[in-house]
Amino acid sequence: MIVFSIPGPPVGKGRPRFARMGTFIKTYTDKDTLSYENLVKVSFRQVHCGNPKEGPIKVEVRAYFPIPKSVTKKFRTEASNENMPVTKKPDGDNIIKIILDALNQIAYKDDAQIYDVRCIKVYSENPRTVVKIEDAVTLPF
Repeated sequence: MIVFSIPGPPVGKGRPRFARMGTFIKTYTDKDTLSYENLVKVSFRQVHCGNPKEGPIKVEVRAYFPIPKSVTKKFRTEASNENMPVTKKPDGDNIIKIILDALNQIAYKDDAQIYDVRCIKVYSENPRTVVKIEDAVTLPF
């Protein structure tokens, strides 16, 4: 099992951008997405420097969002326990997408190996994203 943390508020995968280059249209990724993908790679490399995993794997992403500044004391107290759900953007699937794309061919050979993925979004005093990658176990059914 590999567990690592990405510092800062969670970021979702940006939409692809398009630019006209004469008669051609070029597709590119925005610089915010690229810089966060690089942060994911650096954070992963700090805890794991081996070869990419082979075989089925399971990924869990816990996204800890900053508590909004203009909330009641009761809300802040409950949110600081890191179990109050977040229902704002970025969407969980976009958070998963940016992390899985960044780890492709670094943590695993191909993201097609992922058979189970989960994203949990909660508030925290310490915004970060924690990623857990596990090898497959026998499925319960």
